[in-house]
Amino acid sequence: MAAWQDDSHEARASTSGDGGGPVTPAQAKAAAVIESALAESGLVPESPEPGSYLVRLEGQRKLVTMTWLIAGAHSLHVEAFFCRRPDENQARFYRFLLERNSRMYGVHFAVDKQGDVYLTGRQPLASVSSEEIDRLLGCVLSYSDDNFNAALAIGFESSIRREWAWRIKRGESTANLRAFARFAGPDAPA
Repeated sequence: MAAWQDDSHEARASTSGDGGGPVTPAQAKAAAVIESALAESGLVPESPEPGSYLVRLEGQRKLVTMTWLIAGAHSLHVEAFFCRRPDENQARFYRFLLERNSRMYGVHFAVDKQGDVYLTGRQPLASVSSEEIDRLLGCVLSYSDDNFNAALAIGFESSIRREWAWRIKRGESTANLRAFARFAGPDAPA
């Protein structure tokens, strides 16, 4: 969660728990709404501290997107790891993601100091409702799932080619690499 490291201290210090400060009435209300919304969606979060929820979102292309919802003193913070720093084509990779930011709701692509990519957003606590939590989680899942393969194809093409060749050589399945067959599969240009 280095993408918002400066704000994380404020968010963690303002929640109750081991060594934490008091929970405000707005935080307690937001936490109750988040818990209810997650239960309605059938999602069972990990909650290491009051007001902090780690949710597992299952997708089709990016199989799992772990997403934090944290009710801070003044805002709801949303954060999900998207992928690590690209191996190649960094400028094209980051541009691909940044071009999507202007069309996104609630969260946007952000980078930490190492170049790893996250989906991150902040909403006022007053905006927290079951519908908004559902919308934000839907956006995180959609943006993560819809952009994952294209981002990997840009930033990790050489690694994917090597992985494909290694699996073929060992007689292992390439089923989860099918999306990359156009440049890594048997009919791909050399």
